Amino acid sequence: MAAKEKWLNMEKVADEVSDRILDGLFCSWDWDLEDMGVRMTLNLSLQGLCFLLSTMVAAQITELRLMNGGHRCEGRVEVKYQGHWGTVDDYRWYMKAADVVCRQLECGHAVNAPRGAHFGSGNGPIWLFNTVCEGTELTLNDCHHSPIQDYRKRYFSHNYDAGVVCSGFVRLAGGDGPCLGQVEVHSGKDWVPLSDGNFTLLTAQVICAELGCGKAVSFLGDVSFRESDRVWPKEFQCKGHEPELWLCHSESCPGGACHRGAVQVFCSVYTEVRLMKNGISQCEGQVEMHISGHWKMLCASHWNMANANVVCQQLGCGVAVSTPEGAYSVEGGDKIWEARFHCSGAESFLWNCPVTALGIPACTRGNTASVICSGNQTQVLPQCNDSVSEPAGSAASRESAATCSDSRQLRLVDGGSRCAGRVEILHQGSWGTICDDSWDLRDAHVVCRQLGCGAALNATVSAHFGEGSDPIWLDDLKCTGKESHIWKCPSQGWGQHNCRHKEDAGVICSDFLNLRLVSEDQQCAGWLEVFYNGTWGSVCHNHMADITLSIICRQLGCGNSGTLNSSIVPREGSRLRWVDQIQCRKTDSSLWQCPSDSWRRNSCSSKEEAYISCAGVRPKSCPTAAPCTDKEKLRLRGGDTVCSGRVEVWHEGSWGTVCDDSWSLAEAEVVCQQLGCGSALEALQNAAFGPGNGSIWLDEVQCRGRESSLWDCAADSWGQNNCNHKEDAGVRCSGGRTVLLSTTAGIRPGPNLVRGIFSLSEMLCLILGALLFLVLVILVTQMYSWRAKRRALPSFEDVLNEAVYEEIDYLVTTKKDLLGSNAQRTDAPSEDYDNAEEVPVPEPPPASWMSEGEVPPEEENGKKAFQRGSSLQFSRGVAGPGKEESNPWLLQGEEVNSGYDDIEVNALGTSTMVFP
Repeated sequence: MAAKEKWLNMEKVADEVSDRILDGLFCSWDWDLEDMGVRMTLNLSLQGLCFLLSTMVAAQITELRLMNGGHRCEGRVEVKYQGHWGTVDDYRWYMKAADVVCRQLECGHAVNAPRGAHFGSGNGPIWLFNTVCEGTELTLNDCHHSPIQDYRKRYFSHNYDAGVVCSGFVRLAGGDGPCLGQVEVHSGKDWVPLSDGNFTLLTAQVICAELGCGKAVSFLGDVSFRESDRVWPKEFQCKGHEPELWLCHSESCPGGACHRGAVQVFCSVYTEVRLMKNGISQCEGQVEMHISGHWKMLCASHWNMANANVVCQQLGCGVAVSTPEGAYSVEGGDKIWEARFHCSGAESFLWNCPVTALGIPACTRGNTASVICSGNQTQVLPQCNDSVSEPAGSAASRESAATCSDSRQLRLVDGGSRCAGRVEILHQGSWGTICDDSWDLRDAHVVCRQLGCGAALNATVSAHFGEGSDPIWLDDLKCTGKESHIWKCPSQGWGQHNCRHKEDAGVICSDFLNLRLVSEDQQCAGWLEVFYNGTWGSVCHNHMADITLSIICRQLGCGNSGTLNSSIVPREGSRLRWVDQIQCRKTDSSLWQCPSDSWRRNSCSSKEEAYISCAGVRPKSCPTAAPCTDKEKLRLRGGDTVCSGRVEVWHEGSWGTVCDDSWSLAEAEVVCQQLGCGSALEALQNAAFGPGNGSIWLDEVQCRGRESSLWDCAADSWGQNNCNHKEDAGVRCSGGRTVLLSTTAGIRPGPNLVRGIFSLSEMLCLILGALLFLVLVILVTQMYSWRAKRRALPSFEDVLNEAVYEEIDYLVTTKKDLLGSNAQRTDAPSEDYDNAEEVPVPEPPPASWMSEGEVPPEEENGKKAFQRGSSLQFSRGVAGPGKEESNPWLLQGEEVNSGYDDIEVNALGTSTMVFP
């Protein structure tokens, strides 16, 4: 590879040299080249330049072919130069170059441009390198490429040979697969239909062989054109041995006007059928079929009279008389074909019947299908009598099956499979339904067994698979479960009912198969799962080829191709892994027709489960399978309730977070209202509920708070932000309910189906009760406070009483002293007057201690009275001079009554103290 890289750099310089030569800018020069440690000096004369130019122009590729592919129009690209075939290196090999190759070979357009020796490594020279095409060139030689030489001398390897897959000159379009549909040929620009004029089965055989689709079993002319009104202007007249259609003789349409009708061709690997007895093909014997070029016996499992009738009619042997199992078995059990045919009896060929091969178990040795036909090509069996019902295992039932013919048919519609759907019966030339009155599993068992679909899993009612139309043929069926046909069960009679189509009956049988891709964020990509026996299970990828992937994707409506993704981490948990070793063929129109290993509950390990990405892969428009609104595209994660958590939004197929820049209660309000979670309580920032993962879809969200959806708010463009997940926004809403988290390992919790804990009326009762309780607490608190004040008030009254009595003692003593010194009194105040001390009086009680009955002191009969609760205080004029109000017993020269016994002392609050 180092030598190749060195050469690539030198090629860039060589390209520039070539450009200068062709531009004629100079004839001789000295040029220094330094690249990869290599220094070169080119001294070219005019003659040398002319010789080099003439050599390059003379180098021409004479032929082109594709090798080692499945047909002429796919394979390793090889070119012929100087009489030798060589390959093309895949450097810069793209679809435009592949398109040129396909057009040059008249192989339609390019489907793929594989690299890395996809079709195997070639031999001989590697002629072309660095091939770049515009896509409009007529030949590969017209594309730009490095000088033609054997690049093996430059240490190039055939491990990088280029390849091409072309659409081909002819295709079958509009069918269920590449081997069934309308014949179209490529005009060099687009696909146009082929006229059915002079079209024969031999031409159809050539087309099927060219497409690798086995052999043509039938064709249909005068078909309306699929898309275009244009018609291929020639008619092909093949003899059947040509390898490709374009090698067949062709002529212009007569008169230049081709017949205005298209043609459809049906190819199949099932091409012939025969009955062998004693090595001779006749109208009875072991059933054998020509499959992919080999004769194989058919297994007797699920072989029935309807299949046998088709075989007898196809061989011109009248009708089937019986189907004795293994009666003509011969050695060679390894050549038994296990696929099951499900004929209705009206098909013209056995290969026109539905076929199931997926998961079919190996056939027991000797258990081969056999048929005895009537042998009379004109014989027609009489119509079966349906007036009586017979158990399936009875002799009468077997005799009826062998000696009569029934034109009635049974089918299941709109269930996605032949073994599930609405039950419909063909009677008197019209399809009609069955009413669901008395419809149960015993009735459904008869339907499933009659169709070869195993046992009934479910008997659906009320038009579970949609409403039918036309007649309602049967009602009130009462099957025992053993009848051979559903119309042999007791009922009200044909057309007798009291129902409407909203009561149409349906069934789901055990052989019902379905297919899906499981992915959280993508459509047409995911883990491949199949529904079998009533349960979904994985599919294993061993030996799964491109054609198998193509059939799977086409069946799912996800394009015409797919790839296996082996880099996906295996899924955790236990699940069924139903089937492995699926090997489809181009002729298979669905996965159910593909051979595989038999059904098993554990067919492979978890590392071998198939994860497929189809061509039509796209992000899911909704996080759920059903159509969704903005509400389903918004969720909260990581919170302790369903209405709190990290805000996440769905966009382009994945969940992402919202950055907390500009995040406020207004934005949180919109989120809460959109989710039906009430009002916003908090707008949380800085990944309060933990950092998310994946994309950060929104930033700078700015809402007014009244928007109905977060999508209505202003914000930066989707995915445009300058944040990391440490800035994820969150909300806490008022309508939260506690989340019940599962602790079971390996089990993802499902949706929270628990409703609110309390109803609205219960919530109102709780609120009122809480308010009453709060009022009660306040009242109790006030009561205790009032009682405490009551206890404190008597203490104050005791203190006050002590102060009053102390003052009275003091006054009495003073009065005695004054009376004792009455002889010495003068009109002037005593010299001891100024030494009179103020009687200490206790502080007044706080105003809050006042009761409602308090009144201020008031004059009563010229005397001061102190009511209960009043503040007892003496004027400072009692001891201080200079006051207008003087104390009568302290003033000298004033006559004083010495009758101190007139002083009345009463307890505070019960009496009045009066001073004379």
